[in-house]
Amino acid sequence: MSWAAGVLTLFPGMFPGPLAQSLAGRALVDGIWSLGVTDIRDFGLGRHRSVDDTPFGGGAGMVMRPDVLDAAIRSVADARPLIVLTPRGAPLTQGRVQALAQGPGVVLICGRFEGIDQRVIEAHGAEEISLGDYVLSGGEIAALALLDAVIRLLPGVMGQALSALEESFSSPLLEYPHYTRPAVWAGRAVPEALTSGNHQAIAAWRLAQATTTTKMRRPDLYHQYIASGAQAP
Repeated sequence: MSWAAGVLTLFPGMFPGPLAQSLAGRALVDGIWSLGVTDIRDFGLGRHRSVDDTPFGGGAGMVMRPDVLDAAIRSVADARPLIVLTPRGAPLTQGRVQALAQGPGVVLICGRFEGIDQRVIEAHGAEEISLGDYVLSGGEIAALALLDAVIRLLPGVMGQALSALEESFSSPLLEYPHYTRPAVWAGRAVPEALTSGNHQAIAAWRLAQATTTTKMRRPDLYHQYIASGAQAP
């Protein structure tokens, strides 16, 4: 059985979007994963299929109604995790991505306007996830990013399984830099260690580069790495 993604959105035309291309697109055609897209407006109220209303307590913008979203969720709900993409959610991590890839799939709710009535999130025990400390126009782009991160880890999608193990966030360290031919370009040579043929020297160089980059760019991850008992090279 393929890994099953479900998306609830007001803009179904945004899917599969970029997920129809490259590795994810081939995996979709091959049946490694499947995609079901539900138009939330199909469950809207009245002649205009309304899906939102003004917020209690006042304020700008509109809020997606719990009764409309509840009907949409119930139309697809099963054993898969239910996730709401929202800036107020917990940060998405590679660990969470790996866990989702090992499960049956996921159902993603793409919010719009000022957000979603909290009661429907609580009623369904939905997990709130954020891509970062910024605000998008809606949850669709975040959903595409989450799905891409998961799909590439599904068995049979990536050509080399080791690639996923050496990437940034697969350990506390960011990934080391990469080089390819030509060996000298614009007066810049590939680091000598990488052309030495000495696998031990290559591994040591990559670890040193990953550690230095992480210390400079993500000190939080570097401290996590040191706290794990690792020694800085």
